[in-house]
Amino acid sequence: MMTASMTSTATAPDAATKTKGLLELRQVRKSYGGFVAVDQLDLTVQPGEFVTLLGPSGSGKTTTMMMVAGFEEHTSGSVMIDGQPVDTLPPRERNLGVVFQNYALFPHMTALENVEFALRMRKVPASERRQRANEALKRVGLGTLGDRKPRQLSGGQQQRVALARALVFNPAALLLDEPMAALDKRLREQMQEEIKTLQKSLGISVLFVTHDQEEAMAMSDRIVVMKDGRIVQSGPPDEVYNHPLTDWVAGFLGDTNLIPCTVLERNGKEATVDLGGLGIARVRDQGAMGADYAVSIRPEHLKLSSTPPVDGGCGAVITSSTNLGATVRHRLTAGGHELMLREMSPESGTRSATDSLWVGWDPDKAQLLVLES
Repeated sequence: MMTASMTSTATAPDAATKTKGLLELRQVRKSYGGFVAVDQLDLTVQPGEFVTLLGPSGSGKTTTMMMVAGFEEHTSGSVMIDGQPVDTLPPRERNLGVVFQNYALFPHMTALENVEFALRMRKVPASERRQRANEALKRVGLGTLGDRKPRQLSGGQQQRVALARALVFNPAALLLDEPMAALDKRLREQMQEEIKTLQKSLGISVLFVTHDQEEAMAMSDRIVVMKDGRIVQSGPPDEVYNHPLTDWVAGFLGDTNLIPCTVLERNGKEATVDLGGLGIARVRDQGAMGADYAVSIRPEHLKLSSTPPVDGGCGAVITSSTNLGATVRHRLTAGGHELMLREMSPESGTRSATDSLWVGWDPDKAQLLVLES
């Protein structure tokens, strides 16, 4: 198990570099014949921001990143870095560090030589290359392993070499294409924390691609959810998770209860809805418009009690319970609806179908959304 942690020798950016790392896509489109992979995409990554493109396979997220990097040529629109168009520039002239899923390390080179390679391509003198490569390896916690070849390194160590190589030439921004997909869960979580810490200490912009919702939630300043080549929602992780705009977004980001409803009144950020057997309720409203509506409530936001909730609620009957270790998942019926509820595992005792229970929720945790499916 690795115990070394990433550290940074970088200093805080001065006023002259405040715009370094600004990435912009303006009405970018990518088509392959009649198939549109990315459709009229507008996206901005602010300097120092960690933005994640999240979506299922085929949503256009990797194609989007490859167009920023210059490995894919967009059909129309414009890609800009630091306020300048780079549409005609090859990848090596865009000043971007890129880490791929397979790390793309040269097996015949040592870790130090792999890192030096990025500087050699930029015609950096040999003496300076060696010093900067050693500093980059120290930054990612591999200062003593520079003489090892990739086959002598663990998956996590290989990833660190790839990161060092991507950072050694002080790029404007860092592009990460599912770099932790091949790591086991424990190592992946460790690397998530270390990459985020390194990113913050360097103040570097990151465009990150993943299909892993938990990874996106853990690492991002902002999540951009993509579907069919378009952005369907964008915002801070807690906002996108707790207040999805559509049933597809709600379901893609995790388990949720979707309760069809009739909208009685919409007033700014709040709506009054009729949930049928669950009664009239106030819920969050982000203004999404459609033909049919539902209320989304995450399982962990439903609350069971032995007395009626202050803000209203409904009698509930547990139909099944599953112990998941730290939490218990209950399936229950309430007001003619089947609901899923998740709560922390009790230290003693269990709930049963014979208990007299009520189910309720915090109105701010219930989100009015559009039914697309």
